[in-house]
Parts: sequence; structure tokens; C-alpha cells
Amino acid sequence: MKTFIVTGASRGIGYFTTLALLKNNHRVVAIARSHDKLKKLEIEADTPNIITITADLTNADDISRIEKTVASFGKISGLVNNAGMVINKSFLETTKAEWLSVFDANLFSAVDLIKSLLPHFDSHSHIVNVSSMGGFQGSAKFPGLAAYSTAKGALAILTECLSAELAPSNIFVNCLCLGAVQTEMLAEAFPGYEAPVRPEQMATYICNFVSTAHQFFNGKIIPVALNNPE
Repeated sequence: MKTFIVTGASRGIGYFTTLALLKNNHRVVAIARSHDKLKKLEIEADTPNIITITADLTNADDISRIEKTVASFGKISGLVNNAGMVINKSFLETTKAEWLSVFDANLFSAVDLIKSLLPHFDSHSHIVNVSSMGGFQGSAKFPGLAAYSTAKGALAILTECLSAELAPSNIFVNCLCLGAVQTEMLAEAFPGYEAPVRPEQMATYICNFVSTAHQFFNGKIIPVALNNPE
């Protein structure tokens, strides 16, 4: 049985990615800040193969606690860095503190978690960083998303850097730049907007990607959207 880790697992894409991996008979360590929503996920999953960890990935003590828990499961086959946050606010109105919060949630949390877990990845394991079309170079950009898109762009470049640095260890790293998906986070940032893709659909794609795509890709930044980048 392979072990996968999914962050931001309490709702949306992370929630359904966890369920998809479990249905494929994998063990999943599901991480999120909301204890109640993780309990709901446990009930829906209805399997001993799910391990939930309530944690804030911007907290160093929580990162250390995750590492100690994961160490007891043996080697990790894959990590889906899905956790993040979005602020829809104009560039002029976005404060320094808000910029730092967005980078903490979307970039530095992934940096710290990967660094902590590196000793526990097995050979030919796969790290998938979940970015956004806003962080994909050459794509259409939207007002209000400067901090979010910049952080997601940095996550994409981190992917390229790590793929080269971790290659000697046979650890593969790729980045998926997602288009609009009808999640709670999207609804909070853009009330009333209807995305063309459901989180269950995107989760199926990510489940298959983290499980198999490292046989074909490494260090790639891949747009996953219905519309071509402009």
C-alpha cells in the first residue's frame, strides 16, 4: 500500500483528492486546519486507511508534529501541496501583512513541509504543487489577485528548482496550474461566479497525476484549464 499526503484536505479539491486516492486503495494522510471538517472527511471515507492531522502549515511546531506522525508510516510515495488561501483585493489596498499571509499559505508552507518530509520520501516518489493559472506565465491576469497570483507563480518556479535539486534522490516534482474550479475558496473570493469544473472532477485528475505522471514528467509547470493561456 502506498502512502500519499494531501494538504488543504478539509474542503474542495483537497477533500475530494483524498477520497479519490482512498478509493484507489492508497493510505492518505489528510492535513488541514479544520478539525471538524477533517472528522467529516473521515466519516465519509469510512476506511482505516485515512489518517487526519489538524495542523496549521504556517506553524513550525505543527510542521514538526506532522513529520513525526508521518515517520511512523514508513516511506511516502506522494505529496499533494494543495493548501492555500486567496485574497481578492486591489494591489494598492493590499497590505504588507496580507502579502506575507498569502505567501505563507501558498509558498512557504509548501517549502517547510517538503523540507521536513524529505527524509521520508521513497525512491520515485512524486511531489505535486497545486498552483493556479494566475501563476502561469503568459496567462490572462485579473484585478485583485496580485498577491495570490505572484505567490502561485513562485510555487511554480520552486517546482522547477526542486526537480533539479532532488533528481539525484529520484524524487519527482511537478506543478499543476489549475483553472477555475467551483470550490468554497473560489466562492468566497468571487461571490456569484460559476466555474466550469467541479472539485470532484479536478480531484480525479490530480489523483491520477500524483500516482502516475512522474513516469512521464519532471519539473513541469502544466496548465490544467479549459481555456488556453492568453
